[in-house]
Amino acid sequence: MTQNASPSPVVTTATGPVRGKREGAATEGQVSAFLGIPYAAPPVGPTAFAAPTPHDSWSEVRDATDYGPTAPQVGYPAPIAAILDNVIDPGDDYLNLNIWTPDEDATGLPVMVWIHGGAFARGSNQIAIYDGSTFARDGVVCVGINYRLGIPGFGSVPGAPDNRGLLDQIAALEWVRDNIAAFGGDPDNVTIFGESAGAMSVASLLASPLAEGLFHRAAMESGNGFTAAAVDDAHKVTARVAEILGVDHTAEAFGKVSMDDLLQAQTQVALELTVNPDPDVWGATITSIGLGVMSTFPVLDGTVLQDAPQNAIGDGAGRGIPLLAGWNADEFRFFFAPTGIVAAATPELARGMIAKAGLPTDQFDERLAHGVSPGDALCEAITDLAFAAPTRALADLRPDSPTYLYEFRYSSPVADIRAGHAVELPFVFDRLDIAHALTGPEPDQSVAEAMHSAWVQFAKTGNPGWTVHAPGNEPHVFG
Repeated sequence: MTQNASPSPVVTTATGPVRGKREGAATEGQVSAFLGIPYAAPPVGPTAFAAPTPHDSWSEVRDATDYGPTAPQVGYPAPIAAILDNVIDPGDDYLNLNIWTPDEDATGLPVMVWIHGGAFARGSNQIAIYDGSTFARDGVVCVGINYRLGIPGFGSVPGAPDNRGLLDQIAALEWVRDNIAAFGGDPDNVTIFGESAGAMSVASLLASPLAEGLFHRAAMESGNGFTAAAVDDAHKVTARVAEILGVDHTAEAFGKVSMDDLLQAQTQVALELTVNPDPDVWGATITSIGLGVMSTFPVLDGTVLQDAPQNAIGDGAGRGIPLLAGWNADEFRFFFAPTGIVAAATPELARGMIAKAGLPTDQFDERLAHGVSPGDALCEAITDLAFAAPTRALADLRPDSPTYLYEFRYSSPVADIRAGHAVELPFVFDRLDIAHALTGPEPDQSVAEAMHSAWVQFAKTGNPGWTVHAPGNEPHVFG
């Protein structure tokens, strides 16, 4: 139920009424934004390492005109921080979501739920390029969610349920199912989409029996289907955190530690893992899957995830759900070019980095033999092994479900990252106006129009506008 005669629209949700705001000029088609709505209770104190629970109801109209807090995290290190935007806004009620709708009094509008990336340790729904008003402008109700990150979200700690970050995402989707009709959306036409860790989350949700029926289409930008750790390996990471903190390796003890101390220990462990990715220390699944970038990520807990997503999907999980999936042509340049690794790499250094991650060096050696520089060959090899090849493989595992592959090739001039990781984000959201630190000062608006319209069309029809994938087919190209 809405009260929309006012410039401050009010919508009644299952937990209470919320007041949003109008955005944009009336002559250009206004949209309504409802920001920072809590979908679960604050995970603080004794519940810090518990599964999400419903938020308390409220009777007075709750202001939803400003973003809510973000999940506890530390910022990106230099030089990545200068390229990729992030927002850290402390507060307890960070399990919140944002909604942009073209018309809260409409019925049956397609819904898109955005799951942000950030290596399962950073990111939020406050980041400017994730503003869903561009999707609302084009007839879609867009939702952006927060979820627990790092050790609070994905650390495997004795005495706590695993995959709390995924459980948060599932709780947000349940909230969408129960409330989105009040914002004009169709709860039976929900598309989940995410990038990087968000895309890996999408794969996990496709595979999870707990998420069944909560969404009807899915899109993965720069993800894969193998990101899941063995519980015993994941325990090695949190055991080292406990050792640094000087506390017992239990959820009860972790819940009594200050968040600042927990984040500091988490950061130290991530650095130790990057410097020494020894499977004997951290476990084979942590070192091979984390690629030196992630220390905490989804866990094979037998409940939320019963098998690696690609295996579950190969066995039929998510069957019939249309999937849009792709990768960027130069993913790992984002990590290796700004940091100087591309320029400094020797064949020995690059080969050692690939081998330490538990990956084969054959492709790297083949590219070297064709005259490609060690740094470029390193980026090409890991881009293929971590993103392109597993995305193709995931598509091949779904022969009876519509899957649409793409490759993003637009080259950013920033720090020589080219079509690196995350560069496609402002194109998908059609927000090139605020993304110059990532795209450069003169990005190609026609690429944004093509990508954004494809995502909108996919949400509306289940088809982004090109031929469904078959093994051996080349992906649709953007840029």
